[in-house]
Amino acid sequence: MGFEVYYPENHGALLGATRTSTELISFAVAAGYSPEICSYLTSDIGAFLKGATPLTKAYGIKSIPKADLLVFNNNQCREVQEWFMFYARQWKVPIIGINSPRVLDDVKESHIEDVVSQMQALIPTLEEVSGNKFDIDRLREVVRLSKECTIRWRKVLEYAANTPTPMTFFDHCVHMAPAVILRGKQEALDYYDLLLIELEGAVENGIAAVPKETHRIYWDGMPVWGKLRMLSDFMLELKTAIVASTYCNSWIFDPIDPVEPFESMARASLESFNVRSEDFKATYIEEWLTICNVSGIIFHDAKTCPYNTNSRFAMPARLSGKLGIPTLVIDGDLNDLRCFSEEQTKTNIEAFVEQLREM
Repeated sequence: MGFEVYYPENHGALLGATRTSTELISFAVAAGYSPEICSYLTSDIGAFLKGATPLTKAYGIKSIPKADLLVFNNNQCREVQEWFMFYARQWKVPIIGINSPRVLDDVKESHIEDVVSQMQALIPTLEEVSGNKFDIDRLREVVRLSKECTIRWRKVLEYAANTPTPMTFFDHCVHMAPAVILRGKQEALDYYDLLLIELEGAVENGIAAVPKETHRIYWDGMPVWGKLRMLSDFMLELKTAIVASTYCNSWIFDPIDPVEPFESMARASLESFNVRSEDFKATYIEEWLTICNVSGIIFHDAKTCPYNTNSRFAMPARLSGKLGIPTLVIDGDLNDLRCFSEEQTKTNIEAFVEQLREM
């Protein structure tokens, strides 16, 4: 409908990766936000309140861009709605969104009908603010491009089934960017077409992301954005490849279909990993363990992100008991590095890899 789309969540990840979050969180806390809620939210709001952003150095953008309209979907967590409400109050602009059912075993038609009706209810405000009329054919084209992006991104992640893997979780955290922010655009397809050619060449030539790869691990939960390099280098030292993750898989949207754009978008949002029940999540992880021939799982307990943390209701113990593979829970956070101990994490991972060696 003609909008330039900006995602505060991605700005939150950028703040984490540039290791500026910990300082900025304090500005949001001073404004009344709890330090225990999503550190994407508190980092981003803190950046706004301080008037600082790494976008300035990277792109010459002086501040967080002011929105004409705020649109949320709280299918993964409540924080998104509260986060966007902050900006709606600051800028006095409209806010609209979708209140989605969560923790689903099976996605039912009633769930889909609910979300479809909410999506369609957004249209009048989108038309009013943009000045453009809704065009179903244009929507179908964008959904078609999104589907093609999903197909390519899945292929990228499935290259981790190769031994040795040509890419690891840390590479995925970078290369997922087009699937996140350019989905629905031709540029994303062009990017992944090039990447898939590179990956095919790497496999054919035996190029390994982790030379002399010895062990293969699955990562569940959020990245520790400010420690990606440290963790990547450490896993290289241990000759251990983190080959797959629920986080990077979150941008595979198999159900989307241009023939039924609203219904398929609703189904895709409701079938996403983080929206589902514990039993579904465990089965999903099992499938990817098999695809990528994984021998152990690291669960990241992100202290400010309970909705993307899957270690708090005994899932590691259940999977370990059922599959006979070791699991490890590490403490940390997506952005707030006060929750993360580098020394303790290294010690725990080193012991975990030693356990894999002895199996």
